[in-house]
Amino acid sequence: MRELNALASGAVIVASALAMTTNAQAAATKKGPSDKQLIASAMKAAPAKVAKGATIVTMEADGKMRTLRQGTNGFTCMPDNPATPGPDPMCMDKNSLEWAMAWVEHKTRPAGKVGFMYMLAGGTDASNTDPYATKPEPNNSWVKTGPHVMVVGADASFYDSYPKDAKPDTALPYVMWSGTPYQHLMIPVK
Repeated sequence: MRELNALASGAVIVASALAMTTNAQAAATKKGPSDKQLIASAMKAAPAKVAKGATIVTMEADGKMRTLRQGTNGFTCMPDNPATPGPDPMCMDKNSLEWAMAWVEHKTRPAGKVGFMYMLAGGTDASNTDPYATKPEPNNSWVKTGPHVMVVGADASFYDSYPKDAKPDTALPYVMWSGTPYQHLMIPVK
């Protein structure tokens, strides 16, 4: 469980698209959503069959991860973060959780572990060039994403077939954080 907690902590940061805020922070200033509401929000991230079998987790006010529902299919879903400007529930496989943890800890991503993430409700605005940007700046190419899926952890050559522009057309597949160890493929689904 400790490994899941550590890995899921990294997923929260991905889900908030670098805003570094959590459901718990929003709840600290007002009464937060019920567990039932959090589960419903998290399940919007993935196709119904994936969401139905996924573990659902949320961040508590003390920064610890709490499991709302244990799953059976190897995916972990997290609810929308109400402190971010757009919807951002997400659902990811085990390799994606490991990738996210490496990113959060500024460590080398796991080799040979390609991961897949769903964000079918969309994603909060984020820098397309700086994995650690927390707000729009003149040089960090802030982009808005709609419903999408992501491929993370692939070899660098995999991403060479896709656009790597700082200001991409987000209606087409593109590479986010190109040239960094955390580059990943964004694939719109709408």
